[in-house]
This record gives sequence, C-alpha cells and structure tokens, in this order.
Amino acid sequence: MKMKVRNIPYEEVLKLPRLKRRKPRKPSRFLAALVRVLSAPTLKKIDYSYTEERMELVGKDQPCLILMNHSSFTDMKLAYGIFYPRRMGIVTSVDAMSGILGKLMRHLGCTPTHKYVSDISLIHDIKYMLKENKTSVLMYPEAGYSFDGRATTLPRGLGSLMKRLDVPVVTVITQGAFHRDPLYNMLQIRDVKVSAHVKCLATPEEIREKSVEELDALLDEAFSFDNFAWQRDQRIKIDVPFRADGLHRILYKCPHCNVENRMEGKGIHLTCHACEKKWEMDVYGQLASLDGETEYPHIPDWYSWQRECVRREIEDGTYCLDTDVDIAIQVNLDGVCNIGKGRLTHSAEGFRLTGADGALDYRQSAVFSHTLYSDYYWYEIGDVIGIGDNVFSYFCFPPKDVSVSKARLATEELYKLQKHARHAIGRRAAQG
Repeated sequence: MKMKVRNIPYEEVLKLPRLKRRKPRKPSRFLAALVRVLSAPTLKKIDYSYTEERMELVGKDQPCLILMNHSSFTDMKLAYGIFYPRRMGIVTSVDAMSGILGKLMRHLGCTPTHKYVSDISLIHDIKYMLKENKTSVLMYPEAGYSFDGRATTLPRGLGSLMKRLDVPVVTVITQGAFHRDPLYNMLQIRDVKVSAHVKCLATPEEIREKSVEELDALLDEAFSFDNFAWQRDQRIKIDVPFRADGLHRILYKCPHCNVENRMEGKGIHLTCHACEKKWEMDVYGQLASLDGETEYPHIPDWYSWQRECVRREIEDGTYCLDTDVDIAIQVNLDGVCNIGKGRLTHSAEGFRLTGADGALDYRQSAVFSHTLYSDYYWYEIGDVIGIGDNVFSYFCFPPKDVSVSKARLATEELYKLQKHARHAIGRRAAQG
C-alpha cells in the first residue's frame, strides 16, 4: 500500500484545510460483503480458523467492543472472516484513510484518529457507533504493528473506556498473522497458517463489578502473547531464504560488542559489521551464533535487553537522539506533504522537530504519550518516527543508521520514569 505524497512548502501546508470530525457512518452492508469476498482468497490461503470462549454471552446482533491484536495487514481480513455478517465500525489511523480509499472506508464504518494522541472526540465516536448506529466497534488497542512479536505497550485507562461504554468486550488474539508478514521483513509474505482465539473478556455486568485497574489487568493478560515463543514451542517451520531480511530493524544493537546500528539482517543471517559476529535464524525463529556464545537465541529477549540498555542511558543522562530527517506533514485525508529536511532531537525533555528555515518548531513532552508511532518501511517510503497532535501529524524519516525501534523504546521508558517521578512527588505532597 502506498501513500499520496506531494511536495509543498511549509507555508502552504499551513493554509490547507484541516481534518473535520464527522459522525461515523453506519457500515454499508454491500461494502462489508465486498470486503468479505475480497478477503476470501487470503483467508483460504492462510487456512484460517478460530476458537471461541464465552462468546455465548454476546448476542448475535448485540453491539460489542472488539479489541484485536495488531500483527500485519492480514488482521482486518481475518476480522471479517471471523465476524461477518456482524456489522462493525472500525477505529482507523488518519494516515490509513488518506485518498479515495479513505472515502470508501468511511462508508465501511471506519472513523479516523491520530495514533497515540489523547482524543476525547474518539470516545464520542465509539459511543455513537455502539449506541446510535447499533454496530460493534473493532479497535486495535496497540495502534501499531508488533515489532518483536509481543504486544506493543498498551495505554493505561482502557478499563475506564470499558466502563464508559457499558457493552461486552471481546478480544481477538491471532497466531500466525505476525509470522505471515512480520513488519521488519519488508512486506515479504510467508506461507503460514493463521488462527485466532476469540473471547468475551467481560460482560457489562462484569465490567461494572470490577475496578479500572482490574480491567486493565485483564487486558494486559489477554495481550501477553509471544509469537516467536509460539513458533518455537509449536515447531512452526518457516523455511524461507529471506526470513532474516530486515531483522536489524528490531535488533539494532550487538550484544557482543555493544555497537549500535551496524547490524544487518540478510537472508538467514544477522551480522554485526562492527565486530563481524554472525548469527543464523533457524526455521523456528530462533538465533544461533556461528562463532562463540549465543547471547539471546530468543528474539524478544534480545529486544528486552535493548530496552534495559536504553533505560540505563536515560537514567545516567547519556540518551539523546539528534538527527537530520526528511519531514512529511499530514493535516487532512488528502495524503501527506513533503516539506523537505529538518532536525529531530529526542531527550529527557521529549521531542523537538525543527525545519522549514526555522518556521517549523514543534515540541512534544516526554509524558505526551505512553509510546511512539514508529514504523518500518512506512507506505514503502522508509522507516519513520511519527509525532504530532490532533491537528498536525509529523512523519520524520531519519537516515538508515538511526533506529526507530530505539526511539520507541526510549519514548516508553522516558514516559514510565517521568510518570513515576510525578506520582512520587504527588504522594509526598499529599502526605504533607
């Protein structure tokens, strides 16, 4: 899928019409049927199946909130395979609804929102879909595709949303969708069977009985999956010659020499070009060193180690991202506007983006969001760091030697540390 990109001076971007909120449309039965038909070849190819748990507690036509994990573009096709002909409104990112396709998606019941930005109007849109349109709502609470096969960090407060909506909450957790089209692997499709587990997580009565914290804990448990562990334990064989292509997008730091951004995933190997150590990725998704110790055979463990390294950098005051970037801006659903080069920095104070000969100077605090919109090979353009608010979305494309994965890890760790510090100050103030 590609994105419409126009080269426009920043001053002209400021004059463009802004995105206007519209009430979500009731999903067109014709378009829903068409999507189901168009999904059929993929569903047949992946030999999809699903199991159900407690779904007898959800009426056939009863509106519910469907929370699905996000692994690849296969997810939406799988959702239609599972739930059709149940009518669903879909919470969709603004960038995914650009162009002519976005108009069709409106009629399909999609409503746009900005990723990782507080949006009160989105809550009203979801309630409108449930109560006025009388349709279920499909939402990906992770908001972005999984990097390392585990859940992207969930926002706190989803339990509060569940209480406000007062409808059944259904979770859909897939197996195989990540391995069919992992984000790091440059859109190379693998032949993998895909399945899902569909569960009524909580009925309205159960939601009323539980606290927000208990509901958040339920969601954390539901989204505590590990796709690489599943592949290893179930002996799911993926014998393709490109299985390690792009793996350096996840594993950007060498655990042998500690040098960053010199890794390269190519073919079935991951190589550090700083120390020349090499690992082989086997058909079960595990890594083995070709010379010496295998530090982290399990990819998510390597990723977690990188998180620990980033956290230490933050704590000792050495973390800083400072890089040239190409900048694209989105203000409506008519694609993105390329305004040229700029500078992106990230530190304990948060993000700062400058460009357009000083006319652009955007700052975003470290507690603005619990995570970061970063993506690999975004709309076939390049790896991206996305920041911004409910008016402007800034898509920053750094050089290849800058890891957007590290930027996401740093954003998450800065958020946790600063939130914890603020809560500690608040507790001390309350105690007098």
